[in-house]
Amino acid sequence: MKQVVQAFDRALICEVPVDDADALERKLVTATTLFADRAARLKPHQRLAILQRLEGLMDAQRDFLSRQIAREGGKPLADAKVEVTRAIDGVRCAAAALRTSGGQEIPMGLTAASSDRRAFTIQEPIGVVAGISAFNHPLNLIVHQVVPAVAAGCPIIIKPASSTPLSCFSFVNLLHEAGLPPEWCQTFLPASSDLAEVLVSDRRVAFVSFIGSGKVGWRLRSILAPGTRIALEHGGSAPAIIDQAANLDRLIEPLVKGGYYHAGQVCVSTQRIYVHQDLKTEFLKRFTARVAALKVGDPLNEETEVGPMITPAEADRVTEWIDEAVGGGAELIGGGRLSHTTVVPSILVNPSVDSKVSTQEVFGPTTCVYSYADLDQAIEAANSLPFAFQASIFTEHLRTALYASERLDASTVMINDHTAFRTDWMPFGGRRESGYGIGGIPYTMRDLTQEKLIVFRS
Repeated sequence: MKQVVQAFDRALICEVPVDDADALERKLVTATTLFADRAARLKPHQRLAILQRLEGLMDAQRDFLSRQIAREGGKPLADAKVEVTRAIDGVRCAAAALRTSGGQEIPMGLTAASSDRRAFTIQEPIGVVAGISAFNHPLNLIVHQVVPAVAAGCPIIIKPASSTPLSCFSFVNLLHEAGLPPEWCQTFLPASSDLAEVLVSDRRVAFVSFIGSGKVGWRLRSILAPGTRIALEHGGSAPAIIDQAANLDRLIEPLVKGGYYHAGQVCVSTQRIYVHQDLKTEFLKRFTARVAALKVGDPLNEETEVGPMITPAEADRVTEWIDEAVGGGAELIGGGRLSHTTVVPSILVNPSVDSKVSTQEVFGPTTCVYSYADLDQAIEAANSLPFAFQASIFTEHLRTALYASERLDASTVMINDHTAFRTDWMPFGGRRESGYGIGGIPYTMRDLTQEKLIVFRS
């Protein structure tokens, strides 16, 4: 059995059963046998009806799902409610994409050899999907991995984060209640971490969706069976540049949201802020005041803006990284510990370029502020790390916005917004060590289908 505890006070919520090797094998056999039976595959109208019913069932469970997210994951209740809304919209998004997905006609007759032929493609489900998810959006990330598989017609075995499995279990139960036969979506909570590698490396798995650390993700990619495809969503150290022409009145709130949402435990959380030297003093004055005013504490309190880290060990790690930066010459504003699980939001001013907070993903409630004199200098610093995901530029000059957007090494550049902005239908994926492939519900649906070309000769 696995104990699931509240992130904030480590109080026991419940115990849940775990899977051993035999259980995993049974689930793989079930999924593989199901997919091999073409007559058993769900038709598009059946899948669409299931998703439509699921949307209504989730809507009726909003309060329960929100509190469950806050309890097991530590996300403030106000933000957990937003996550539930996004998850419901994700189901709606997949249903809409299902209505418009399909093949295409391939032109023929363009050469003598291709005369008297008509050709078109159809879309087929790729096969058994293995999903491995993360703790920081315990409902919405599950939706991002499971719903595209359902819409595409693929059986899926989904592994939630071991610290936040309850949101996954609740969602899958609702999915079954909506009419999806249970064997089409099976949960998997392994008794040991090596079983996750057994799942990913199994030749019966056609596609792997992984959300988590780069170290684990690249390891999993290296052990795939021949032919298995994979999508990796890792993290980064998201940079935001404040141009000399930026409007300070418009950027404080976005940067605070981007840096401290869910205690910074977001893969595109704003971590490195490069502010023009002429604005540094005034920016720090305003930014510091707003960060200091953040309400920190129990995520079940409606007023809380910053909750705990997912484990006490993570809180210890972030504190150690902050202490290291201060020892290396950084100025610390704010910070400290509210409890063994909760780190008070902080700002580090000019940490050394080789400190952990400057070179690695902090994944905690702290941001780093650096000053610069020349925009190219800031862009070079923003691009200096081996991972790249989302980035921001704040400016009132269109020319500067376009200049920076073209030169920032990022998959997405936000203009006058924080790096953690996302909608669930937009492309979302990191470059270099930050990931492999593109997420976003319609993009994942495309990954989970394969085109078959059919050619008629008249």
